[in-house]
Amino acid sequence: MNGTDYIKIVNDTIDKAWNSQRDVIANASKAVADAISVKKNVFVFGCSHAGILAEEVFYRTGGLAVVNPIFYSGMMLNTRPITDTSKNERIPGLGKEILESYPAGQGDVIIIHSVSGRNSVPVDMALAAKGKGMTVICITNLAYSRSVTSRHASGKRLFEVSDMVIDNMGAVGDAAVTIDGLPERIGPTSTAVGAALINGLIIDAVNCLIGKGIVPPVFMSANLDGGDEHNAAIFREYRDNIFYM
Repeated sequence: MNGTDYIKIVNDTIDKAWNSQRDVIANASKAVADAISVKKNVFVFGCSHAGILAEEVFYRTGGLAVVNPIFYSGMMLNTRPITDTSKNERIPGLGKEILESYPAGQGDVIIIHSVSGRNSVPVDMALAAKGKGMTVICITNLAYSRSVTSRHASGKRLFEVSDMVIDNMGAVGDAAVTIDGLPERIGPTSTAVGAALINGLIIDAVNCLIGKGIVPPVFMSANLDGGDEHNAAIFREYRDNIFYM
């Protein structure tokens, strides 16, 4: 197999994941739109590479301004040594502690991305969010997660404590490509597929907002004429729902 095979696998996986889960994605996008329509908050979280999805959907051209990433030092890819991220996402109680540092509460929505769904931090965060009356949407790999045991004290994996579960339908272990002479698989799919799924979800949420008669707070490029003024108006209107400034 080669790079061409990888691209085909990614495209096929996106199609399979999206088309087989239209109902749950529609429900998730409606939950996001409903929260925004009443000025509740939307958060996205992931550990290490899973956190790339939180970076993907905030403060960018064509993005919803009120999507707030949850970042935590020691959990992101700029951590050194990077191996600490694998240790930190297993720390009991840390997920709840991280969530407590954000103004998250009743009626808010959180999207948690974890491919294996087995580590303590994402499970802790999901349970803490549900305890606050938040809606928990997860993006995970169900085949992978079901093949491993939980590292959380509850014995639960992320998909088992979430209100809505979106399956990225990747390979167990994430890497999807085999090459003759190489014992390890190569070519993880979770970032490419996850980015497509979460952007599709956000687009559907924008459509829901328009259907409610609400002008969605969508960023323009700051490099287009009028972009700075457009974005400044959004920051003023939604200043109570944006926490990354």
